[in-house]
Amino acid sequence: MGYYQKEIECAPRGEIVALQNERLLAQVRHVWDNVPYYRKKMEEKNVTPKDIASIDDLHKLPFLSKKDLREAYPYGLLAVPLADCVRIQSTSGTTGKRVVAFYTQEDIDLWEDCCARAIMAAGGTKEDVCQVSYGYGLFTGGPGLNGGSHRVGCLTIPTSSGNTERQIMFINDLRATILCCTPSYAAYLGESMKEMGMQPEDIPLKAGIFGAEAWSEEMRRDIEKTLGIKAYDIYGLTELSGPGVSFECEAQQGMHINEDHFIAEIIDPDTEEVLPEGEQGELVFTAVTKKAFPMMRYRTRDICVLTREQCPCGRTHVRMKKPRGRSDDMLIIRGVNVFPSQIETVLLNHGYAANYQILVDRVNNTDTLDVHVEMTPEMFTDNMGEIAQMQRKLVEGLRSMLGITANVTLVAPKSITRSEGKAVRVIDNRKLY
Repeated sequence: MGYYQKEIECAPRGEIVALQNERLLAQVRHVWDNVPYYRKKMEEKNVTPKDIASIDDLHKLPFLSKKDLREAYPYGLLAVPLADCVRIQSTSGTTGKRVVAFYTQEDIDLWEDCCARAIMAAGGTKEDVCQVSYGYGLFTGGPGLNGGSHRVGCLTIPTSSGNTERQIMFINDLRATILCCTPSYAAYLGESMKEMGMQPEDIPLKAGIFGAEAWSEEMRRDIEKTLGIKAYDIYGLTELSGPGVSFECEAQQGMHINEDHFIAEIIDPDTEEVLPEGEQGELVFTAVTKKAFPMMRYRTRDICVLTREQCPCGRTHVRMKKPRGRSDDMLIIRGVNVFPSQIETVLLNHGYAANYQILVDRVNNTDTLDVHVEMTPEMFTDNMGEIAQMQRKLVEGLRSMLGITANVTLVAPKSITRSEGKAVRVIDNRKLY
């Protein structure tokens, strides 16, 4: 596997810290001088740029959250003249005011470099054909990987999401070797190819770069088996740039964070105290090179762990483990914390496809948890006794994992609506506010 920018990707820790210190101090001054919204938050904490001498002082700075982004919409966090901006991107699936992020040309160049690092870490070279099946437009997935693919020099197929028949046609006819899309759509493509009679050895793909939604190790193995590929995780947020904030290498032992651009912290989501390395908590990022929309201590709500253990690939940047879930996506059901990823793990361990839906409601002041699960074509039956037995096994498995009882309903193959973008896994009908 290759490197896109080996000198920085494999830099000694001391060089990375020195670069972060230099860039953090410049960014704090940039934000103080140009973003009145954040300067006010600093003043409320009695912090000025003079109080920040190195990354050791990062904890002194105030946090930003999605609430701040909505309050400051659209231009309140812009740090450069609008005339210097060349693009916006926006979050998908947000209720109310959407988060709008701004980019200078330099911001886009650095973002595409980060995505190029991810593609080369997955084995990509200029000899590869990269099919980008993330959505284009306001969503960052398509534009980010498209630009990264160009940087590497791949032949890029900008299919965007949807039109599955065309996706499969291009994969086969143009001999695509790298697929970039959401994991749920990758699973759907694999399922569709299997139904068309294609075996993994018939599919030209060698690698997939999947992100934009949570997915489990079990789902990874299922995709790899169906498509005959190695599946790599990629992470990012529109608020920070998009995909490419971190990425997996061939070791698949966590995602390397591009520390020359993003400084990561783990905090206790309740106390907001910074936690020691190795402890699980909420991931917080500070973007130290983005000029138009520089996020300082942005609370991602993703729950994960950071590690600096040596990686076999030779990269020295800190790694983040696959997020366990999101603190704001976590369901509290009858007093128990439930993450959708826990439910997915049980289903895949029992041999079910990765297509399911979680329905939460409140009946007579008591939370209810229903899980609708598609049977695979191989296990589908109209024998109600067999179905009841399979449902009981899943109920027991979920109770063991979650500590509470869920109602399980097995449904026919393909009866749950497929997603071409981010999968809608949870429907919460409770009136909690």
